[in-house]
Formats: sequence, structure tokens, C-alpha cells
Amino acid sequence: MSASTVPETRFARAGSVDIAYQSFGSGDAALVWVPGWISHVEAMWDLPEFARFLERLASFSRVVTFDKRGTGMSDRIQNPPTLEERMDDVRAVMDAAELERAVLFGWTDAGAMLALFAGTYPDRVEALIVGEPTVKQAAEDDHPWGIRPEFLSATVEATAHEVWGSGSMLALIDPSAAQDAHLAAWWRRYERLSSTPNAVATMVGMVGSADVRPFLASVQAPTLVLHRREAQILMPGASQFFADQIAHAEYRELPGDALAPYLGDQDSVLTEVEEFVTGRRPSPQGDRYLATVVFTDIVDSTKHAERLGDAAWRDTLLSHYSMLEQQAARYGGRIVDTTGDGALAVFDGPTRAVSYARAAVELAHGLGQQIRAGVHTGEVVDRGSGDLAGMAVHIGARVSSAALADEVLVSSTVRDLTVGSDLTFTERGPHDLKGVPGPWVLYALVTAQHVPDLAT
Repeated sequence: MSASTVPETRFARAGSVDIAYQSFGSGDAALVWVPGWISHVEAMWDLPEFARFLERLASFSRVVTFDKRGTGMSDRIQNPPTLEERMDDVRAVMDAAELERAVLFGWTDAGAMLALFAGTYPDRVEALIVGEPTVKQAAEDDHPWGIRPEFLSATVEATAHEVWGSGSMLALIDPSAAQDAHLAAWWRRYERLSSTPNAVATMVGMVGSADVRPFLASVQAPTLVLHRREAQILMPGASQFFADQIAHAEYRELPGDALAPYLGDQDSVLTEVEEFVTGRRPSPQGDRYLATVVFTDIVDSTKHAERLGDAAWRDTLLSHYSMLEQQAARYGGRIVDTTGDGALAVFDGPTRAVSYARAAVELAHGLGQQIRAGVHTGEVVDRGSGDLAGMAVHIGARVSSAALADEVLVSSTVRDLTVGSDLTFTERGPHDLKGVPGPWVLYALVTAQHVPDLAT
């Protein structure tokens, strides 16, 4: 989904409280993605992984999502929302989006509220999907299946006034993601935009005291419970216990340790969700072909956004992506994805792709921006609706993350395939690309040269 088509935020009224929500997608099914303890419906699109997760949901359903009261763009409130008030928020956005019934989908602390909602309003719930849920967050003698005590303690520390907004929660949610500088920068901003330290600390205390054990037996909707095997937040057996209390629940274990479903191996989550919602298991196969991918992103985008303000920054992004689309078309390629401050373009040849990347860097520099670009050639999988996947896409993203400001960095594959052109490269040495076996020797495009004009 391009920056120009990010869903417009609207507001629903839940009693006297305004709830920010978005509606997108055109699938046959209706699905409400219910956020956990913090969220921001506009900032979530700034992270490519999160945007891809939402776009995949939208490929087979009409999606509605929102910020619960007290978080994100919804009204701030004096006290943390009760489970009853959170249910009011769900009903309000469903009414505003004209959804009589929907599949409700949520993760972690949203699970308990959704189970209570399904039991209370069975006529509004087509099905229920919950990930890493517990019937009671705090483990006690009569219920040893809550959140691990050490995680609860670390969460309290991470929500302290002097710490909140520094990204400390990310290390608890996904330690490997915390090592990704771009993702960590997004998360720090996401924390600050989602909630204040006072509000989030109070919410943590309220969530820890909720107990929905007496109500799970009343859930009649078909239910899917998902759990990542290596996730460390819950005591062993917590999600299984949750599933066992619901008559029509299916329990599935998936690989991975990331808490948030849009981090780590999101495809394993989305495959289960799509099959449960549509009754059809999506094929992992797609149209495969050889292509050159180019990833670009704006350097220090978080600082620019904070300096310019939301409105001016959005205008800047729209102008930036318009420039990229023009240049991609000029060199015979196309932009297949733009989220946050990054863009993915695809070309049928590496020389055109590198020329596009260099032109984009130069034009952005002239506009007072610095971008970096990564280029790789390999087999890609086109899953339709602009969803490009495959190892070549993954490698291209990792090459881009290793590039410096105003630099076009390419894999050795691209360097070898452009032999005979006017392009010149200098070796940048071996790099370890996260998730890719072995060291990769990368090469930087020499800038003091003529870039071939291969415009079509």
C-alpha cells in the first residue's frame, strides 16, 4: 500500500469517548484487528513489517482496526479502560464501519477481552482468533499459567517515566528485532505516540488483575488460538489452557519467539488466519521470476518527522514517493511497495535498477534528503496485489540496511551482471546479512561517474 493510499483515520463515538479507527481491504470476510495494550493507527503503517501484515489481512478480508480509548489517536482518559469499556470500543467501531458481524482477531492482552466480548455479544462474532492469550495475566497458586513473573517485572521497569519512549519494551517483545536500528527507531516513536508513561503503567496494572476464567465456557464462536513455541512471555501451557476452556477452539503452535505477530515469521501466523477465515489454505507458491529489486529509505527519517511535524512530514513523503515512481517508470521499473520512509522497486535488469537507484539518490539529495539504496538480483515470488516475496527480496532489504547515506550498495550478483556497462563499483568488504547464510561481499556504486541514461 503506497503512502498515498494509507487508510484515512475516522472517529467512532463510544459513549462520550471518540475512538480513532481505520477501514481498508475488500475481501468477502469482515475482520476486526483489535490492538493490544498500546497502538497508533497511523504510526503502525510506518513500519514495513507492520504494513505488510495489515495488507495481507486486507487481501482476503475487509479489515477494521482502531486505537482503544486512552491510546494512540483516541481520546485520553483519566483511568485505564475496563474490559467492559474496551468492549464498548469494539462495538462502536463495528457500528461506525457498518459491520453487523465480524471475525475478531487480537494478540496477548486483547485475547481475554475478546473472549468476554464473544460470550457477551455472540450475535456480533463470526469467529474468534487470539494469539498468546491468557485467562489471567498474573500467575497464582490456583492458576500457574499466566505471564512469567520476570516478564511482568521487566514490563513495569520498561514503563517507568524515565524509560518509556526509549524502546525498552522492544527488547522484551522481540530481542532480535531490538538489534535492527531502523525497527528500533520506529518502536521508540511508536511508544511515545501510543501512550504516556502514566497511562501505560496504569494499564499494565489493570491488565494484570483481569481474570476471565468464569466466562470462557460461554464462548460459542469458532475459535483459533495461536502460540509461538519459543515465545518466553507466558508460562508453559498458558495458551493451551485458554483453548481448553472454549468448546469450539482449535489450538495451533507455530515456530518463532517474537511476541508481536507482525514481527518474526508473520507468514506462518497469516497462513493460519487466512485459512481459518476463508476456509482455504493459501498456496505458498506464486508467480516466480528473475528480477532486480531496489530498496530505498530516507536516512534519519524519525528526526525529520519530529522536526517537520506530522502534516508537513506526510506531504514530504508524498512528494518523495511521487519522485520515486517517476524515476522507476523512467528506467523501466515499477514501485511495488511504499511504507513508512521506505520503498521497494522491481526491474527486469540490474543495470536499469542501479541507474534508477543512483538517480533517486541524486534527486533526493537535491531536495535536501539523504537516502540509501540496496540492489540485488534473484528469484522473486509475486503473490499478487503487489506482495513480492522470496529470498531475493529479503537479501535486497538487508543490503539496503547496510548502505550509508547517499550510497547505492549492491550485491556481488548485481556487480557481476553489470560487467560491460558504464557502472563502476568499489568493494565494501564482507557483510553478515541477518537471516541470510554466510558472509556477503557488497559493492558501492562509484558516484563520481556518468550514470548511463537507460530511460525507456
